[in-house]
Amino acid sequence: MADLAGQTPADVLLVEDDPADALMVQEAFGEYAVRSQLHVVTDGEQALQFLRQEGRFSDVPRPGLVMLDLNLPRLNGLEVLAEIRADAGLGAIPVVMLTISQAPEDILRSYQLHASAYVTKPADYDEFIAAIGGIDGFYLRLAHLPGSTVN
Repeated sequence: MADLAGQTPADVLLVEDDPADALMVQEAFGEYAVRSQLHVVTDGEQALQFLRQEGRFSDVPRPGLVMLDLNLPRLNGLEVLAEIRADAGLGAIPVVMLTISQAPEDILRSYQLHASAYVTKPADYDEFIAAIGGIDGFYLRLAHLPGSTVN
């Protein structure tokens, strides 16, 4: 089924180790009636295994969008982003950094590694939900993502 822009909804990979933040993203998807399937992994190694469809993730779909936390166990978000961008099969997937960090060096380094966007998680619940709604509005409804089909 196509979304407002005439595209088939893309799968979304959320890489988030904080269960409360992951739940808020899921709630925002519900509130904004996001039709994309949300997949959640909790560390950087799982993210790369999911994206490369390895091990227990061998049957998962390739996501059209990654929302990536910066502070993760095993591999941090910057390390994951660098791996994604270095992999010819993954490099075109948009990656939105979704993190609490407002540190200028984290923002700069993310863009140097070719993050598609850098979004600071608002502390306020309603603002957090609205931020996810903004990501949905642009990346999942307006923009054409790799692997999406236009009807």
